[in-house]
Amino acid sequence: MTIIDTARTGHRSATTSRWLSLIILCIGFLMIVVDATIVNVALPSIRRDLGFSQADLAWVVNAYLIAYGGFLLLAGRLGDLMGRKRIFLTGLAMFTAASVLCGLSFSQPMLIAARFLQGLGGAVGTAVILGMVVTMFPEPAERARAMGIFAFIASAGASIGLIAGGLITQSVSWHWIFIVNLPIGLITAIVAWRLLESEPGLGLSEGADVLGAFLVTTALVLGVYAIVQSERYGWVSVQTLGIGLVATTLLAAFIWRQATTRNPLVPLRLFRSRNLSAANVIQASMLAGMFGFFFLGTLDLQRVLHYGPLAIGLAFLPNAVAMGVLSVGLSARMIMRFGARSVLLAGQMLVAISLILLVLGPETTDYLRDWLVPMVLLGIGAGLAFPALTILAMADATPSDSGLASGILNTTTQVGAALGLAVLATLSTNRTSQLLGDGESATSALSSGYHFAWAIGAGLVLVSIVLAATVLRPSTAVEPDDSIELEEESA
Repeated sequence: MTIIDTARTGHRSATTSRWLSLIILCIGFLMIVVDATIVNVALPSIRRDLGFSQADLAWVVNAYLIAYGGFLLLAGRLGDLMGRKRIFLTGLAMFTAASVLCGLSFSQPMLIAARFLQGLGGAVGTAVILGMVVTMFPEPAERARAMGIFAFIASAGASIGLIAGGLITQSVSWHWIFIVNLPIGLITAIVAWRLLESEPGLGLSEGADVLGAFLVTTALVLGVYAIVQSERYGWVSVQTLGIGLVATTLLAAFIWRQATTRNPLVPLRLFRSRNLSAANVIQASMLAGMFGFFFLGTLDLQRVLHYGPLAIGLAFLPNAVAMGVLSVGLSARMIMRFGARSVLLAGQMLVAISLILLVLGPETTDYLRDWLVPMVLLGIGAGLAFPALTILAMADATPSDSGLASGILNTTTQVGAALGLAVLATLSTNRTSQLLGDGESATSALSSGYHFAWAIGAGLVLVSIVLAATVLRPSTAVEPDDSIELEEESA
């Protein structure tokens, strides 16, 4: 065997190993993402078995949301300092163990506490994944493909969770939507431990800002708590404004701390990157509109069209399929050909059009006539937009800061989704209550409330389009074939 043949064999082996590592990371991420929505279709069964009131039942979802959104940033920085593989495996172990506790829960406090621990494990496990992907795939063409696969898993997980939740809850019991994570988590952890490359990390002495970690984590937890509780108490209530003020004060103290300490948890220099700063705002705006649609769309299908849990999951399947077709391969080629910003803008326009079509639909809808086309357009738009936006957000991150940049983007994702859900759900509820008071029928009032919220969501996506067109720097387009030829020559 010649030296050239040996080099090519080694190159293929390394390439195969990187793609296998990506698959393992995506499996772990999918398990965590699916669990964020799989519980939704099981809530009626959980309420009946454990005796939850309507208000207290929300904590089964909110406990997970608060922990997940609150600890992402800290987990991302710990990945840079202690090694991302170590943090990923730690989060995976925490999430799997907490899932078992959720499945074994026999009381309300036990389930809520287990869900909080599950959200914490999910934050620790997912915060470093983007940083690992960026490190594994430095070449633009491969990175675009990898980001497309990752974005598909992140976005399609919600639909998979709805389908899986309906199947498991109807065929076995709600306990098993959590216990099923045990074998998946164990197998994923074992394979990841053997396959993923270890990174030593910078060391805690390079950035162990304990006070900064406390300030930002507490601020984020309280901020998310204020957002999700606003549905119950209202935006101008003493509870919401008081908790929001405390969260804002802690966040201001954190920023001051980062500007003055020698080893900050979040170096403010990261936000000198216009693309990173703008991409986080765009991500929050897009998800605020889209996540509100998925939640309220589920309620519309259930309460207006009278779909069951499994039928609701299947209704969202075209969205996941369209997203998968784009994300896995085509979006990467389009990004390399036309540039990430151009692809992002095209995807955003499709998302906005799909929401506008739903808003303009009749109050009493028909799925094939009024939902199918918007679902497919939404999937195509998301399949184009999210991989492109992720590439733009991570483009300026150095290897030592990629975990932190990943944590920032994931935090924005979670907080943006929480904010969007709280705002749109509150507006929808208020609109429905007003129409009921005016004598409208329940079906008409519910449908009008959902359509009104979707209109606000479409407006938020349009705002994100303006920001992307005016603030983001365009990336350089590269022909996919050229990048492949260059890679083969280097081998």
